[in-house]
Amino acid sequence: MLDIKIQKTEQKRQKPDQTKLGFGNYYTDHMFLMNYSQEKGWHDARIVPYQNLSLDPATMVFHYAQELFEGMKAYKAADGRTLLFRPMKNIERMNNTAKRLCIPQINPEDALEAIKALVKVDDEWIPTEPDTSLYIRPFIIATDAHLGVHPSHTYLFIIILSPVGSYYPEGINPVKIYIEREYVRAVKGGTGFAKVGGNYAASLIGQEKAARLGYAQSLWLDGIERKYIDEVGAMNVFFVIDGTVVTPALDEGNILPGVTRASCIEMLKSWGMKVEERKLSVDEIVAAHKAGKLNEAFGSGTAAVISPIGELSNDGEKMILNEGKIGPIAQKLYDNLTGIQWGKIADPFGWSVEIK
Repeated sequence: MLDIKIQKTEQKRQKPDQTKLGFGNYYTDHMFLMNYSQEKGWHDARIVPYQNLSLDPATMVFHYAQELFEGMKAYKAADGRTLLFRPMKNIERMNNTAKRLCIPQINPEDALEAIKALVKVDDEWIPTEPDTSLYIRPFIIATDAHLGVHPSHTYLFIIILSPVGSYYPEGINPVKIYIEREYVRAVKGGTGFAKVGGNYAASLIGQEKAARLGYAQSLWLDGIERKYIDEVGAMNVFFVIDGTVVTPALDEGNILPGVTRASCIEMLKSWGMKVEERKLSVDEIVAAHKAGKLNEAFGSGTAAVISPIGELSNDGEKMILNEGKIGPIAQKLYDNLTGIQWGKIADPFGWSVEIK
């Protein structure tokens, strides 16, 4: 069992208006910290008042980007229970990312205990307005003060919390997506499957380009042939083609294995729907749209849960999907996923984890 020391703040922050949270704008009273050294391993687990970090300018994370992060949520059910959604899947992905980046892995049970402990301390920050939740951001940074390209010998594991509303201003309303052909986000053998800041830094130029053109996000293509669909900037992506749900396969390691993605696939199959994980080209999408067989498309992710796609821009050609409205499959997935997450409906999969 992880020995967590708790130091509670003497000056609590003012809580924001729950109807105007946005995403990632506010932070709770406390944070979790745990250090790593080669001599002690992971040690000194503690919850302290939310505060700035003091780091040497030569700290390796600033120069060589040896870091990782995760994202999950806590939900307040109507009966007062505090629920997490499949947290061990996030922790498993965090450790897979750590392995890729030569960062020491954390005992999964210890990581879960740390998350639960921090959420319990700041339980009063969990918002209760519709479509709100407490976003949980665990991350690890390399902390050696040294200029030289090699894995750090020391690390800091941190967890912060943020009460949030919808990730996109559109909420569950369909978003417009721009197919990016100029820039590349990830390639086979790289870190596309890992949740690291460098992936998102590489995607910013495409996101800025999409925004200038009036689109919410970029849809990234494979880095070799520039013809197969990878993922949207902050989401995995699904297409419904002639009644079959198709999503890009993970086997080349250039796509993030989303927890919500996996949950969508499991849920769809439990409904008896046909789901295919395979290579999917832009040409196939265009052909399906022209043939009237592209029924709908949507993104999935922890932040947005389900985000319907109402328009795709391909080399200046605009494809309107489902008359720009949310499709029935996206709506059903959203209703059932959020129903389980907020404890509104039964959880037949055993995905919810209660914090007691």
